[in-house]
Formats: sequence, C-alpha cells, structure tokens
Amino acid sequence: MSRADFRRRQSRRRRQKLARMSRHLPTFILLLAITVLVGGGIFALYRFVLAKQPDGTVQVIASSGNGSPNPDEGSNSDRYPDSGSGPASGGDSSNQPFAEIPQDDISRLIAQADRIAMGYDYDKAAELINSSGLDLNDSRMKEALARYESQKAALVPADMNAVTYIFFHSLIMDTSKAFDGDSDSANYNSVMTTKDEFLKILEDMYQKGYVLVRIHDVAYEEPDENGNVRFVKGSVMLPEGKKPFVMSQDDHCYYPYMDGDGFAKRVVIGEDGKPTCEMVMDDGTTSTGSYDLIPLLEDFIQEHPDFSYKGARAIIAFTGYEGILGYRTASSYQDSPTYEADREQAARVAQCLKDNGWELASHSWGHLHLGVADPEGGFAIDEERFRADTDKWEAEVESLIGPTDIILYPYGNDIADWRPYHQDNPRFAYLESKGFRYFCNVDASKPYWTQMGTNYFRMARRNLDGYRLYEDLIQTDPSKKRLTDLFDAAQVFDSARPTPVSWSYQK
Repeated sequence: MSRADFRRRQSRRRRQKLARMSRHLPTFILLLAITVLVGGGIFALYRFVLAKQPDGTVQVIASSGNGSPNPDEGSNSDRYPDSGSGPASGGDSSNQPFAEIPQDDISRLIAQADRIAMGYDYDKAAELINSSGLDLNDSRMKEALARYESQKAALVPADMNAVTYIFFHSLIMDTSKAFDGDSDSANYNSVMTTKDEFLKILEDMYQKGYVLVRIHDVAYEEPDENGNVRFVKGSVMLPEGKKPFVMSQDDHCYYPYMDGDGFAKRVVIGEDGKPTCEMVMDDGTTSTGSYDLIPLLEDFIQEHPDFSYKGARAIIAFTGYEGILGYRTASSYQDSPTYEADREQAARVAQCLKDNGWELASHSWGHLHLGVADPEGGFAIDEERFRADTDKWEAEVESLIGPTDIILYPYGNDIADWRPYHQDNPRFAYLESKGFRYFCNVDASKPYWTQMGTNYFRMARRNLDGYRLYEDLIQTDPSKKRLTDLFDAAQVFDSARPTPVSWSYQK
C-alpha cells in the first residue's frame, strides 16, 4: 500500500468515527444535564436542610458511649520514703466535639446527657433532659431517662474508710534535660514523676476500677439537728467494683531553678477555656499543650469520662515564695514590670481551674516543716515563724486563688502525731482560725489513713515519685511492695531514670 493510500484510509476512518459520535451527542448532553440537576439537588438538600444548625441552647459535647480510719497506725514524718506521717512532646488539650454527623437537637442533648451520666451523675443527666424544653415523649428521650434510672439503681456505696490518696510533683516532660547530671538531677530523680510514668499510672488505675473523687466527697461539714456544724463521712455511689481515690499535685509554682530542665513553664487558659500549659522548646519558642499533670489529666478524663466522679479533678497545692502557676506573684517580685500583670493572670488561671473542677490548697508559703522535727524534738520552727508563714500565704496566695480549706503539709510534716487534733495544739487552732479544715500529711506505709474530728478531716497521701517507684521495683518480698494495689511498678518505671534512685529532697 502506497503512503497516499494509507493517508486516504486513515482520513476515511476519522470521518466515520465522527459521524458515529454525532449520532450519540444528544444522549450525552441529556445525561450531563441530568447529572448536574441531581448533584445540585443533593447539595441544596445538605446545605439547607441536613447541615443546617437549628436554633436552640443545647451544646454539642462528644460522647464515647452510653460508665475506717486507723489512728493507731498513723504517724508523722518530715520525709516521704517510709511511713512517717500519718519534651517528649505535648499535645493540644482542646476538646473536639463530633460535629461531622448532622444531628438534631434531641440527639445532641442526649449526647451531652450521656457524657454527664458516664461520670455517675445520673440525676444531673436526667435533669438536663427534663429541663431542656424538648419533646419528652420522643422515644429517644424516654429511652435515655430509663437508662439513667437503671444505671443509677445498679450503684453501690463505696467504702469511704478505704479511700487512697496519691500525689505528684511537677511532671518531667523531657528526661534528657532533667537527668543530665547537674546538681538538680538527683532531686528530680527522687521526687518527680515522668510524663510516661504518669500516663501509665492513670491507665493502670483506670483498668483496676479507680475513680477520681474530691476530698470534699470523702468527708464534709454539715449542721446537726441542733444547727452545730460538724464533719460527716461522704456517700459516693459507684458501680460494683469501682474504688474512689483522691489525687493532688504539690508545689505547683514552676520555680526558676527548673528552667531548662524539661518541665512546663506555666499554666494558661487554652482556647477551649480549659487549663493547659506552656513549655519552652529547644529552639526557644513557647508551645502550648499537655505539658504537665493538669492538661494530661484533662486529656485522660476527656477520653475516659468514667474516671472522674461527677467532674472531679485533682487538688493543686501552692507555695508562695516564688509565686504560683509559673507567674512571679510573690512580693519579692513587686519591682518587676510584669508583677501586676502576673498577679492578674494567675488569678484568672486559678479561677479557670476552680471552674473546671480543680480544688486549690495551701502548701505553706515558704515550703517549711510546719510540724515536729522528730518524735522527741518538738516543732521544727518556732510559733512566730509558723504564724508569719501562714499569714504570708494568706496575703500573697489566697488573695489570688480565693478561700481554701485544704492544707497539704510540706514534706508530709504534720503538726501532731496520729492522735486526734485538739484546740490546745496552738498550730491546729491557728490553722483552723484561718479556715483550714482538711489536713493532709504523707504516709506511704499503708494504702489509706484518715481521721475525722468534729471540726477537721485528716488524710494521708502516698508519694508516687521516682524513689517510691524504684523501691517497689527492687523489692523482692511481695508482701512489702506498697504499690501493687495501684499498679505494677515494673511496668511503670521509666527506663530513662538513672539507677539506683536514692532519697533526695531539697527545696
């Protein structure tokens, strides 16, 4: 075949192909028009009907589902180890509601009520529905109310004589900086807990059925039949197998000596209105996220609402000599150009903490031994210094955070031995006159210890720090391990820690 014949044949084939396509062109146009019309209709339906947010006051909240005092054994000590006293990286702690799936008012209301119910507050969940103004005859509303009633009926009283109390200091976020061998490393290794350890402790305690409660849930004041106020044991109702516990964090001040050692810098209010932390990164920038106990616990409760009883959070305890919450609010900083701004912001953050369920407490102003130096030696500091320190805490810290009735003794150093407080103890009388009613020492020798008087409540704390974890880790006698009721220290202990871990606690 010649080249001219080939070209003629190709030209003829192209003309035949175009002719065939032209015959089907009207069909193609019709199909395209139908596709455009259908697609536009679907978009309009979603935009103006399904995805429209109806008016109302119901807030969308994410939901992940449909959740004896022993005074003879208590004692005092000025140290934690034995019984004595009675970045990696942080994440954004914001709460993200699931708004991807369009919902009506009732669906959103029930999601919010369900989350409340997961924290064992079935009455509040039911009240939210009953007072919503929405259709109570809707089958979903009836089902939710019946479910809350059924779950509430299954609750049993928790043993309020067997409530354990754990505490931490500032969490180590970057172990390479905290354990770099400088003069502070031994102190950090002894009394601080790492981020990884803390998260493992939370998970293990959650799996064991522990539920966080307020110390005011354990015991509280109420008037008797004669109108006299006195303490009574609280009543906490939980599902079978659940166990209440109290948590606190000491020294929440971010002292200057901690700068550059792998800790958060200060507590701030996040974009979601919840407390979170700032931390200085390696490049000198400041990052906001989950860099200490407060936002990490918030994150955990957001994921596990049934870990918190009716919205309970931990107790946060402050000294005052370097300020609070990472702000230099002490009077020694009054010449600083940011002094007033620091005080104002610290007060706002403190209020944010209280608004979100956190309880605030005194840890003394100067982190002093407020109690006895030893069983025979009397008080560690004289009465004048004791009162001056208490007054200074009131002036420089309580003036920012508001009244509190909780004091966590520094070093666990109680103002009396295991026997009940009496008014003839001048230190108890003075602290009571300042409004304190809850007095917490340290005793890691037993799972729990409480003592209740008519006008006070005492409770022993358990230090979950490097020293305590290491002691349990190396203990070969199972009967002498002190943490097995909470978790397995071998699974929690951070391998980044230098070993052995000795006791070293210097303020």
